[in-house]
Amino acid sequence: MSLRAEILRLGTRCLLKGKPGRDASLADRRQRAAAADRLVPNPPRGIMRLAVDAGGVAAEWVMAPVSRHARHILFLHGGGYVIGSPSLYRNLTWRLAVAARARLLAVDYRLAPENPFPAALEDAMTAYEWLLADGADPRQLTVVGDSAGGGLAFALLLRCRDEGRLPLPAAVAALSPWTDLALTGASLRRNADADPFVDANGIPPVAEYYLAGADPRHPYASPLYGHPTGLPPALIQVGSDEVLLSDATRMADRLRAADCEVALEIWPRMPHVWHLFATVMPEARRAIARVGWFVRERTAVTTD
Repeated sequence: MSLRAEILRLGTRCLLKGKPGRDASLADRRQRAAAADRLVPNPPRGIMRLAVDAGGVAAEWVMAPVSRHARHILFLHGGGYVIGSPSLYRNLTWRLAVAARARLLAVDYRLAPENPFPAALEDAMTAYEWLLADGADPRQLTVVGDSAGGGLAFALLLRCRDEGRLPLPAAVAALSPWTDLALTGASLRRNADADPFVDANGIPPVAEYYLAGADPRHPYASPLYGHPTGLPPALIQVGSDEVLLSDATRMADRLRAADCEVALEIWPRMPHVWHLFATVMPEARRAIARVGWFVRERTAVTTD
């Protein structure tokens, strides 16, 4: 079996497909995530990682030799709000730091069901506020998230705008975002057989873990139902075969309807968050490069 095929096989097992959706316990999911964590390649020489307390929230700095001191990314990982950590995403975060020439802060927010909604959002807000207090210029800051982290990124912006006490960042990039915990997207059914990673039947229990009885249409849980007027420019990337395709396309439609600037990229035949497989997939490397270009274009640093 080729290295590419082996990594994709393990990725499939370690994400949401592997056992039939509702039969996969949370312990199963976390065990597979832990197995995947051990397979994450080490970053190349010169990449610096540093654990930090971001105002009471655990986080990790990721910096490359090309990272500009003034440019920042706040990174929010995916995992359905029940699994995931900065360590699981190290093969992506260092690449984002290099592509964007930025200092990246990966947030280790609290997970459900032990810490249901709005715990993840509270931690993201705390880390964002800490980053600003640490000297980050919001005009040179982009929030980036994948899957649940992509939805969380939009929720963070909605709450910042609503509260009015923190400035909005320069931009947001969402990779295969989960924006609708009410699960009304047509692609959940249309792409159920095509998506190699995410089992549509496994999504409802994960949403229930996070919501714990909260309204699935609350805009801070499901930003698709928020009013995005005034949000900064957005880049949304999604694969054509994903069960969450509709979450991405409808979020882009909402942003356009509110006169927000948004670039929607639908990548043919790509699976959920294919960016994680940059070691073996050239499409992942190209997508990350696009995110890096977007971050550099939308931030105020001009000496690249």
